[in-house]
Amino acid sequence: MGKDKILSILERELVVALGCTEPVAIALAAATAKSYAKGNIQKIHLYASGNIIKNAKSVGIPGMSAKGLDFAAALGAAAGDPDKKLEVLDGLTAEDELLALKLIEAGKVTTGQADTPKRLYIEVVLQTDQQTAKVVISDNHSNITLIEVDGKTVFLGGCENIGIQTDEEELEELTIDEVYDWLLTIDSHDLDLVIKSIELNRKIGIEGLSGEYGLNVGRTIKENVKKGYLSDDLATAAMSLAAAGSDARMAGSTLPVMANTGSGNQGIAVTLPVVAVAEKLKVSEEKMIRAVALSHLVTIHIKSKFGRLSALCGVTAAGMGASAAIVYLLDGGLPQIKAAIQNTIGNVSGMICDGAKAGCAMKVSTCSNVAVQSALLALNNQAIQSTDGFIHDDVEKSIESFCKLGNEGTRQTDQLILQLMLEK
Repeated sequence: MGKDKILSILERELVVALGCTEPVAIALAAATAKSYAKGNIQKIHLYASGNIIKNAKSVGIPGMSAKGLDFAAALGAAAGDPDKKLEVLDGLTAEDELLALKLIEAGKVTTGQADTPKRLYIEVVLQTDQQTAKVVISDNHSNITLIEVDGKTVFLGGCENIGIQTDEEELEELTIDEVYDWLLTIDSHDLDLVIKSIELNRKIGIEGLSGEYGLNVGRTIKENVKKGYLSDDLATAAMSLAAAGSDARMAGSTLPVMANTGSGNQGIAVTLPVVAVAEKLKVSEEKMIRAVALSHLVTIHIKSKFGRLSALCGVTAAGMGASAAIVYLLDGGLPQIKAAIQNTIGNVSGMICDGAKAGCAMKVSTCSNVAVQSALLALNNQAIQSTDGFIHDDVEKSIESFCKLGNEGTRQTDQLILQLMLEK
């Protein structure tokens, strides 16, 4: 695969996002619907797939105190800018929040679960005193597949079943070997998007360490290092910075992040453990940039088979990318990179997703720790063997098994998790 094709994959899969992508996608659908319907809002009906409900139910929304699916829909309709895509909520104010809350208090917003096999599906029907508009987003957080106005289709597009932005044929050519060969030859001046991911995500990580956000996972780790309860090593550095970024994002920080394959939390977990380890080792900036590029691409490779949403936590795939990158930072080669990925697969594969929330920062912390541990084991020529679990001798086959578990083995689990969440 040529270097330009791999660069184009990065360009499609690294997207700036403000706020957790599930409520943001709901807001985008609602904002788009309002842009097609003139007049005063009378009703907003939101129908979403179980995975969207799970991830939008409790997570913070940037700059807002309110949460929930109905609030995300009302906020998008009342004040969102659909032209900003996944930054649809950028620049909103307390007055905008009040407008959204008034719609909810007036009984104008209803929500329900969509009858669909799709894991990522959002349908908003918005009625004004003049028109009715319907917008559907499916398979990808910004993938609008249908717009109707007064029952007439005005837009039918998007890419059904894409799950990821890049063409399937291009992704089939992508392997760990291809990524590593590309990494050794690419000019670092071509990696502006990777550099931007480091800058944006590091900024929210620092914000999480300095402020009061969510469970304060990252900040607590850092404070316990100062107290001497935890050692000041590679693992705690990776855990602290990455978890802090997730703390801030999940609690509604107004700072944007660079998402990886549609997930901002995943983008944080791909970049910040690697940045923390690079800073701890005092490696060159160029080496850090290349390492983060490797982390992004390994994660994209895995997520292209795994899918956007699953009953399994997507940050586990980010941990696999980060483990490969940490090996690179520590001067390991391709065999050790593959071993680190194998070790991470064997460790965190069963971590479930029970929705986007403050507790996600703990999972980011766990996967960051595992990334360091897996890398160090690999550098010591220790790798989980093919006699163990579903690990194969070939890392690509192990990745396929992991993704099959996420796609095929957890559908009933996914339904049960949602049921348990809604029963509370």
